[in-house]
Amino acid sequence: MWESKMDIYNVFELRCKTTCYFGVGAIKKISDILDNLKAQGINNVIFVTDKIAYKVTGAWDVIEPELKAKGFKYVIYEDVSPNPTTAQINEATKLGLQNGAQAVIGIGGGSPIDTAKSVAILLEYPEKTAEELYEGLFTPEKAKPIIAINTTHGTGTEVDRFAVASILEKEYKPAIAYDCIYPLYAIDDPQLMVTLPKGQTVFTSIDAVNHVTEAATTLVASPYSILLAKETIRLIARYLPQAVAHPDDLTARYYLLYASAIAGISFDNGMLHFTHALEHPLSAVKPDLAHGLGLAMLLPAVVKHIYIAKPEVLADIYEPIVPGLKGVPGEAEKIAAGIEKWLFNLGVTEKLEDMGFTENDVEKLTKLALETPSLGLLLSMAPIKADEKTIASIYRDSLKPISR
Repeated sequence: MWESKMDIYNVFELRCKTTCYFGVGAIKKISDILDNLKAQGINNVIFVTDKIAYKVTGAWDVIEPELKAKGFKYVIYEDVSPNPTTAQINEATKLGLQNGAQAVIGIGGGSPIDTAKSVAILLEYPEKTAEELYEGLFTPEKAKPIIAINTTHGTGTEVDRFAVASILEKEYKPAIAYDCIYPLYAIDDPQLMVTLPKGQTVFTSIDAVNHVTEAATTLVASPYSILLAKETIRLIARYLPQAVAHPDDLTARYYLLYASAIAGISFDNGMLHFTHALEHPLSAVKPDLAHGLGLAMLLPAVVKHIYIAKPEVLADIYEPIVPGLKGVPGEAEKIAAGIEKWLFNLGVTEKLEDMGFTENDVEKLTKLALETPSLGLLLSMAPIKADEKTIASIYRDSLKPISR
């Protein structure tokens, strides 16, 4: 296949709203990025990360010498959790304000980069809080420049306008989407992903599969979002088993990362619907639940319910995972069982009951999906009516394996 002929060390510019430097060795582009910031009069930044991502990946070994050589002042906020909270955003913003940060650099996966985007807004609106931002109590029109240094292949947040955070006391996990939080620059370097544990390797890639499943089937889906969806699933089906078996395979990481990036562009255009709107209540109630695992547990049931509305699209994009579908409504159970089998073969066998959810939780989860700020917009994009009955049915179908 032609992928094997590509030079994965050729760092190219993936141009969307963000200029993303993509390829093995792309982390070295931090030198050019810092030069660009300095040319704009920026020499003081805040890094937003977790305690592991920026060090274990080797990113900081490249970044720190460049900061010193170019005379940058900086401060590091490293307390971002896997499901970031508004409290953490407020803490990071306070640190940035105290130190006069003029730009925000996120290092990590979706959690640190989403937090960095949120901090970039609040640095421009110091009188506001993260809770006000995520409850939609004001509409930001500006943010400090954002640089996204990505260390996972799943979220696509480095090339889109979305961010997510949890308001723990309300068990809300809303999303925001504003043009002002497209990163100015992003770095997608497969070398930074070779230390990803197996679980994160799988879960982040499943996140990308969900992104495109939704983006290809919303009411605003386009040929572009569907095209990107088809390629995303093809690449993940081909390269995820290789990355699991050989974590240091840079070619496998390269194509999973590329799949993640184009999936981000796909849902930036096509939007999202059920799996993300229904997963957010899961990880809001149980903050330790990995986002990708929550999505994996819901995905077969979501596809089963929406297949009647989008059989041709789903049959086409899922051909690498569930071959032989004809794209007719009667195949809903077949594709759902096929997707579940694929997930089980990757080792993702958990369902909601395994995570402690029961039939008694369905009413609460359904209420949160309908009432959490911003999730209503996602549900309004679904290809079937996203009413209380349908949402509850998807949760119930996700409690146990569909194929049992």
